[in-house]
Amino acid sequence: MVRLHSPILDRLAGLTRRIVDDIVLPQAEQVDRDGVWPAHSMRAFAQSGLLGLQVPGILGGHGQGLHALCHLTAMIGQACPSSALCFGMHCVGTAVIAAKATDYQRDHYLREIAAGRHITTLALSESGTGAHFYLPETTMTAQGEHYLLNGTKQFVTNGAQADSYVVSTVASGGAAEGDFSCMIVDAGTPGLTWLAPWHGFGMRGNSSRGLRLADVPVPVQNLLGTEGDQVWYVFEVVAPYFLMAMAGTYLGIAQAAVDLAGEHLRNRRYSHTGGTLAELETMQTRYAAMWVALQKTRALVLEAAQRGDAGDPEALPFILSCKADAGETAVALANDAMTICGGSAYRDNSRVAQLLRDARASHVMSPTTDMLRIWTGRALLGMPLL
Repeated sequence: MVRLHSPILDRLAGLTRRIVDDIVLPQAEQVDRDGVWPAHSMRAFAQSGLLGLQVPGILGGHGQGLHALCHLTAMIGQACPSSALCFGMHCVGTAVIAAKATDYQRDHYLREIAAGRHITTLALSESGTGAHFYLPETTMTAQGEHYLLNGTKQFVTNGAQADSYVVSTVASGGAAEGDFSCMIVDAGTPGLTWLAPWHGFGMRGNSSRGLRLADVPVPVQNLLGTEGDQVWYVFEVVAPYFLMAMAGTYLGIAQAAVDLAGEHLRNRRYSHTGGTLAELETMQTRYAAMWVALQKTRALVLEAAQRGDAGDPEALPFILSCKADAGETAVALANDAMTICGGSAYRDNSRVAQLLRDARASHVMSPTTDMLRIWTGRALLGMPLL
């Protein structure tokens, strides 16, 4: 694929860099230590207009696609992976709304998002179907000008913090396999109950919570597309945007691990010799291998994003594989950084320990690494993914 220079992306990247340096990074340690939702980060993204990254330009947004999403989440993830996850999930939710938005949805949601007045997110996962997020059991029942939603969602990022939630259900007419509908559910709608916060091993600041829906009335105009047609969303919108947002986040973690290892190698000096760790050949080769692994993953992620944005018919296996590869690289490099940094890293809540914990989320967050490998193989072999 041809690498195209984008002045718009350069401007957005410069804006993101200033926010990361001035606002996100200084509070990143507290976000992880205390498990607090990064309100300061999301507020800065809102005030700068970055929440409208996936909103069409005609509605006041930036009209960006997969490349911009993974690029910005990598920058944020390098400083604070929890902030990158929260921002990324908002962007994915925005992309799902924008894909088939009606005039009402454009005015009531997308324009508000672009103006920095609205945060959205996805609510797809359920305990019963686990990693199979495309098989919801939550139901919607038509009742006049509303649908009544019933079910329980799990692991909702930005839970109890967002202004709306893109909730997946089965259509009101039945629950055939592959039936997949999406509704925009506003925060504060009667019948919504937030469950206790989930305290994760990593990504501690994403405010992941369960959401119970009991006869929740949702206006019919909040239905995205038509009932039951939205299995289309899974591989055309939900998966590409989610996978690229997460690939960017884990790429940022991997970069941070390489940076920390390099800093330690240059600065750690032995008192008995006066030499640094960087002068040892074994450390040089180990660090070189880390750098090569990072560049390989970066190239795959960039290729996937650019093919996806270009509508390349061969883009799917690239997109499916990039989160799995970025996650594996992040885990491996964070582990290598801990080995290189030694005792200074092997302590409770060290920066390297945080990166390793955050990176480990990649394998268990749906779609899991194993599931993505299966889908990639099927896509390459010309087989149905589901």
